[in-house]
Amino acid sequence: MSTHPSSGRHAEELHADQAAGPLVARTVAVDVDSLPADLLDLLPADGGLAWLRRGDGMVAWGELLRVPTAGPERFAAAEGAWRRLVAHAVVRDEVGVPGSGPVAFGSFAFAAGSPAGGVLVVPRVVVGRRGHVAWVTTLALGGVAAPPVVVVQDPPAAPGDVDYADGSLDPTAWQDAVATAVGRIRAGELEKVVLARDVVARTAEPLDARWVLHRLSDDYPTCWTFAVDGLLGATPELLLRSEKGLVTSRVLAGTIRRTGDDEADMARAAILAHSSKDLEEHEYAVESLTHALDPFCSSTNVPETPFVLHLPNVLHLATDVTGVLRGVDGDHPTSLAIAAALHPTAAVAGTPTTAACALIGEVEGMDRARYAGPVGWMGADGDGEWGIALRSAELDPEDAHRLRLFAGCGIVAASDPRAELAESEAKLEPMRHALAAD
Repeated sequence: MSTHPSSGRHAEELHADQAAGPLVARTVAVDVDSLPADLLDLLPADGGLAWLRRGDGMVAWGELLRVPTAGPERFAAAEGAWRRLVAHAVVRDEVGVPGSGPVAFGSFAFAAGSPAGGVLVVPRVVVGRRGHVAWVTTLALGGVAAPPVVVVQDPPAAPGDVDYADGSLDPTAWQDAVATAVGRIRAGELEKVVLARDVVARTAEPLDARWVLHRLSDDYPTCWTFAVDGLLGATPELLLRSEKGLVTSRVLAGTIRRTGDDEADMARAAILAHSSKDLEEHEYAVESLTHALDPFCSSTNVPETPFVLHLPNVLHLATDVTGVLRGVDGDHPTSLAIAAALHPTAAVAGTPTTAACALIGEVEGMDRARYAGPVGWMGADGDGEWGIALRSAELDPEDAHRLRLFAGCGIVAASDPRAELAESEAKLEPMRHALAAD
């Protein structure tokens, strides 16, 4: 069978605007029926990039360039490097849809002080699908790349038995952290905080990330399944989509576990929709998002009440916020610049943001790394999609058998530590199931 080009472990690091010649990108249309139903079938075994929902989206492989960043300016540094790169790019795009032409995939740490920092990855090959339109993009430096061989790859091997161990905090200690947070909230120091919980998984066989991605995509088709630089997941929360002057964001906050019984779950959905505790948590998240989005928009639409989003493992209160970007006819902000301004929302940090982040650093006992940070992609025009890396896993670059699983819970004055622990377990279920061999 033909194979893909190397996944590019020797990609050039682009710290400013130096590169070995201009970026050259060519996008050609392909017959949508020539691609497999699952684009993940095209990814090579030695790694790749993905951003998919309901079968549409992009997969990519081969690192051409990577832009590593760190600290409070990690978003601005990545955006600046990308702007300079595409300003001198030679682009031939025969398709002209969001995702065609040059694209970069990115992932950024939750906290400015995290050593995980952030990264933009420019691939060598991108295969995309959007409805009845499909395309292949090749990217190179200083010249035109040879047409890629796009073929279905051998399926991934199962990871074998998986052992789990406590992460930074065991369940008792994590419940104590929740109790501490509740006490501080009731004392009036803040209104909400989101506490993350991590679990360490160890697989019997070296983990093929495609195994996880396939199962997440199959189990959670309405979520955005992603793979960027060793970060894997399927997020139900879209921080933002910027497309042709419109911006959209899906806010999630307020959760209840599903039972598996349809009638019982409908009743639970009604309970969630009228829960004062969950509605309070959700209101903080929506207000945080709309306040941060307002400077970028000439108008916004915020529904008065949330809807209940049904996922296989949990039910969420959800609100879809939309807005019209300012300066659409001129130079409007990139999707990454907007993501930087929105992050962290109350849905992933708390409110007030400064107090919540301080409490997170004090009681969590862990580096969130890129959990709950923005993950997604951006095109040459600055448009793109950025999700929140919720319910994710981060591969250990030094150990192919080890990865960290993450989940988080919004804590308010009415939160109960035992109930929050149960909610965190429900949110870990997607990744646990994705790792299972059965």
